[in-house]
Amino acid sequence: MNIAAVFNALLVSALAAVLWKYIKLREHVFVVEEELVLTRQSQELSRVQIDYHAALQALVEDGTRMVCTGRMHTDRICRFESLCYSTEAEEFVFFHSNASVMLPNLGSRRFQPALLDLSSVEDHNTQYFNFVELPAAALKFMPKPVFVPDVALITNRFNPDNLMHVFHDDLLPIFYTMQQFPDLDLESRLFFMEGWSEGLHFDLYKLLSNKQPLLREQLKTLGRLLCFTKSYVGLSKVTTWYQYGFVQPQGPKANILVSGNEIRHFTKFMMEKLNVSLEESASEEYIVVFSRTINRLILNEAELILALAQEFQMKTITVSIEDHSFSHIVRLISNASMLVSMHGAQLVMSLFLPRGATVVELFPYAINPEHYTPYKTLSALPGMDLQYIAWQNTDRENTVTFPDRPWDQGGIAHLDKAEQERIIKSKEVPRHLCCRNPEWLFRVYQDTKVDIPSLIQVIRQTVKSKPGPKKQKGTSGLYPGKVRDAKCQASVQGTSEAKLSVSWQIPWNLKYLKVREVKYEVWIQEQGENTYMPYILSHQNHTFSENIKPFTIYLVWIRCIFNKNLLGPFADVLLCST
Repeated sequence: MNIAAVFNALLVSALAAVLWKYIKLREHVFVVEEELVLTRQSQELSRVQIDYHAALQALVEDGTRMVCTGRMHTDRICRFESLCYSTEAEEFVFFHSNASVMLPNLGSRRFQPALLDLSSVEDHNTQYFNFVELPAAALKFMPKPVFVPDVALITNRFNPDNLMHVFHDDLLPIFYTMQQFPDLDLESRLFFMEGWSEGLHFDLYKLLSNKQPLLREQLKTLGRLLCFTKSYVGLSKVTTWYQYGFVQPQGPKANILVSGNEIRHFTKFMMEKLNVSLEESASEEYIVVFSRTINRLILNEAELILALAQEFQMKTITVSIEDHSFSHIVRLISNASMLVSMHGAQLVMSLFLPRGATVVELFPYAINPEHYTPYKTLSALPGMDLQYIAWQNTDRENTVTFPDRPWDQGGIAHLDKAEQERIIKSKEVPRHLCCRNPEWLFRVYQDTKVDIPSLIQVIRQTVKSKPGPKKQKGTSGLYPGKVRDAKCQASVQGTSEAKLSVSWQIPWNLKYLKVREVKYEVWIQEQGENTYMPYILSHQNHTFSENIKPFTIYLVWIRCIFNKNLLGPFADVLLCST
């Protein structure tokens, strides 16, 4: 064999091997460089350190894990590990591996109608959350993920340009969702996925976390595939008190679970973040009038301010969302004795009023105050301790309408003539669903000349003396525990008469409370019967003879009542034989 040929073959083989190693080395260098870039992107997103290679390996091997609370999509919040989001498809992705967890595992029921609500507004079809599913092996064919190392709360804002929606639907639910899960602390990050821009009140959302909230559009700048190392999806609804009329006409929620104490805990947090001192006290009592500058104006505002000042002998000042900073408005409202405003979203700021203050809500012509009660409901929550007054303009001559404006500002020119005439002649907007009823919009965007004597008269019916803040009653809303050591004893007199003596000890917590009035409720039911006899008693023992029969078994329930309406739990049922 030709030695030169052999030598050339060996040389070619050696060069090929070197070239192969060089190519592999370049590929490895490229992968490392790519991982460094992706790691740097993650670091730019957050100060939290992340081992990119370990995070990627965990995603491939363990997939996504999900555990949820709540039985229905309307009360469900889910905790995820390695939930991903494709910014190209605008879809969340659940990657399946042998180690994945999905609880609840709903199968196709996950689409009936959704896994959960992303907003605190219940069962609204624009607020549903779901994800698409892929095997973890599909990651080989997808863009390399950018990992989000912050603990994330992923949710929707419902309407970030409306202050009522901002507080009621977003800020309060976010605040208490974060209270529910310990790792959703001030170092966690909010992700808003509804697609809105920042909106008018974005600075308020920033107060809930030390990290800048991110919007859906901003995620595209971070990468094509984002993976949240740990995230919570959904919002608690326990703080909401009002429904907006999507299914039935608007009104208070059927089952309100929040009290003024929780509202005031939230406002304390917000005031601290706004650097509004809780210890600050006004040198003089005053009334705040909310001034609207674009629509729904008070046409005789200056006259109204003067009349309030003269009637109550108090300084009266105006504020507006457009002209004053939010912290300045909070500082004024938090020490005010009375807040007066036309119906509108700005009235949600009454939650910053001190206890004992008065809320006066002014309604335009043909708007029935009983049909629109978000702020009345807020004022009436136990523990808010606010007085609420509604005034309605009943004089058609004192209103200015704008039929030629665009429809969403109350215009009705787009309607046929007969419908326009009917709306103009109507004396009251009928109950309606949200959100485009033309008669409602026409009337709610009116300007109003307030009949000042009638307003003062309505206020004086509730505020007999000078309005002003009051101190909190420490134990006014505390409930009794169970009565203790309940006993019964029977005595029989002949074959037709019997007596049943029942005694018990006070609830354990009563000895630590100052309670104005203590009563006891006793139910007596003959075994096998469907009805019972109720009794309200002042003492801890009583002998019953009415309707008590000899040789009969009775079931006896006893509970304590504080101040007529704070009902404690029933003690264990007594079985008493005569």
